[in-house]
Amino acid sequence: MTLLSIGNATVQFGATEIFRDVSVTIADRDRWAMIGRNGAGKTTLIRLITGELQPTVGNVARRPGMKIALLEQHRRFEPDAFVWDVVADAFGELRMLEAALAEMVQRMETDHSETLLAQYGRALERFEHEGGYEMPSRVDTVLGGLGFDPAWARTTRVDVLSGGERGRVALARQIVQPADLLVLDEPTNHLDLDTTRWLEQYLRESDRTLLVVSHDRAFLEAVSDHVLHIEGGTAFSYVGGYTAFVRQREERRLTQQRQFDQQQKKIAAEQDYIARNIAGQNTAQAKGRRKRLDRMARLSAPIGGESVMALRLSAGDRSGDRVLEAEKLALRVDGRTLVDDVTLVMPRAEIIALVGPNGAGKSTLIKTVLGERAPDGGSCKLGPSTTVAYYRQDLGHLPLDTTVYDAITALRPFWERREVHGHLGRFGYGGDESQRVIGSLSGGERARVALALLTLSTANLLVLDEPTNHLDVESIEALEDAIDEYEGTVLIVSHDRAVLRGLATRVWELRDGQLIDFPGPFTEWEEMAERRRNDAEAAAREKRQQQAVNAPPSAHESRKQQSKDDRRAQRDAVRAVEEAEHAVTTAEAEVGRLARALEAPELYDGSAKGAEQAQRLGAELAAARAKLEAAEERWAEASERAEALGVL
Repeated sequence: MTLLSIGNATVQFGATEIFRDVSVTIADRDRWAMIGRNGAGKTTLIRLITGELQPTVGNVARRPGMKIALLEQHRRFEPDAFVWDVVADAFGELRMLEAALAEMVQRMETDHSETLLAQYGRALERFEHEGGYEMPSRVDTVLGGLGFDPAWARTTRVDVLSGGERGRVALARQIVQPADLLVLDEPTNHLDLDTTRWLEQYLRESDRTLLVVSHDRAFLEAVSDHVLHIEGGTAFSYVGGYTAFVRQREERRLTQQRQFDQQQKKIAAEQDYIARNIAGQNTAQAKGRRKRLDRMARLSAPIGGESVMALRLSAGDRSGDRVLEAEKLALRVDGRTLVDDVTLVMPRAEIIALVGPNGAGKSTLIKTVLGERAPDGGSCKLGPSTTVAYYRQDLGHLPLDTTVYDAITALRPFWERREVHGHLGRFGYGGDESQRVIGSLSGGERARVALALLTLSTANLLVLDEPTNHLDVESIEALEDAIDEYEGTVLIVSHDRAVLRGLATRVWELRDGQLIDFPGPFTEWEEMAERRRNDAEAAAREKRQQQAVNAPPSAHESRKQQSKDDRRAQRDAVRAVEEAEHAVTTAEAEVGRLARALEAPELYDGSAKGAEQAQRLGAELAAARAKLEAAEERWAEASERAEALGVL
């Protein structure tokens, strides 16, 4: 069933056309990947989907009542909110219903009306039906999967978190939110490899419709079954994951190229015939062909195919065979040991992937390699002929108050103007673009400036910290080619597995306080790590099975059942008190009636009939008093129980 459709949509802002003639249909449970170069219009298309923007031409149709969960790149929270509450607030209506239930329980302490009991029962039934009891476990599961301890999250405010942690909190909030369409914008930023794998599995197991914008090709391959590629001012739809998209895109481009070339040949042949015969005997035929040629619909040249950047990395002078040596290296931060007693060598001409969970010490190790901090034990030395160029993840090495042009001339003061413009043109900063101040640029634009500066380096060791962040897929492919052709040594930190699979010849893994040197490509390390995870999961599963025989219910199930039992007991207690009060009132009335009947004078006139009637009423009064006593005892017990449960 169709969830959303866009028909021939064109968006213009003034004289600027963002894209034209975009059509796409998203059905239930589709998993769409949207890719395209920075500035191609991906964010604009998301705004069309959410209804924030209307197309200049065309239409957008949504299923009535459709809910969209949007993960934006810029995340803001109330600074005094707790992490757990920020995520749980994605269940807005359920959280309000939960609070209303708690308020009704408090009111029951003084209000025992049937109306309140009925209202409470209806609200509780809705809470159970909409998954209220499962809500805490869903929040805990997602927080745990994204690297947060749920107990810690309940007592920690978001204002103490780092930028990367806030990004993961925002992601957790979005993916637990009940919605028909989940829109994720660069969800793998700030995630380490293990967390990215968890997110992939979570999304694959979910039955929700998905639209994800990402430059992580391995992630897109794992979670998508459709691709929408924005290029050349329009969009093309493909069926299948990223690998299928690449194949289909190349087939489409080849077909377009052949059709374009054939038409160009036909046009050239017609023009040649017209030129040769326009003034001769065949002038009528030539004029007829000229009219047909004028009416011919011209095919456009194939869209795309050209690289967005022209990257070449030079290693300069050759380094020694031992680029870096560490001996009994120890690294500590805030009293925590990151690595201890590590001895290893960085060989020349290797591309080394530095991997490990967030917080394992990757950034600390890089700072130590660069000499920005001293080891806490042992030594870490660069080779005597090693020169280093560093690409920082936060792009903090860029001169933000400088123009793009001046940043280049600072490194190449003797270049002529045409040389500077020629270099910048290869990175998309030709003409007036070169005079833009770096501080005014977007993240993707700054990344291209950083790469333009990096290519001017002649260092024989490149340290690249998340170089693919902010880059589109085409730019990442250009960077991959440049690194592959680089003749020096590379130490790279990246969560982009496609990059590491294609490039890394060696892996350094930070794990359990050790720096483990794996002397093989990243693909082999992945296989080894997968076997290690499977073995650990099998051992944990076996342990759980052994403990399951006599194990008590899980904490969540116990809390859930206890909560149900408590509410049921409270309702029963209130009802028991009311029933007991009614029984006491009825019994008191009966005792009063019988006592008044025994006071009648005619019962004591000495007749046999009066004596018999007085005896009968006396027996009934004794029975009524016993019944009243029993009712009062039941009322006392019910009241005591209700008071203990907090409803009196």
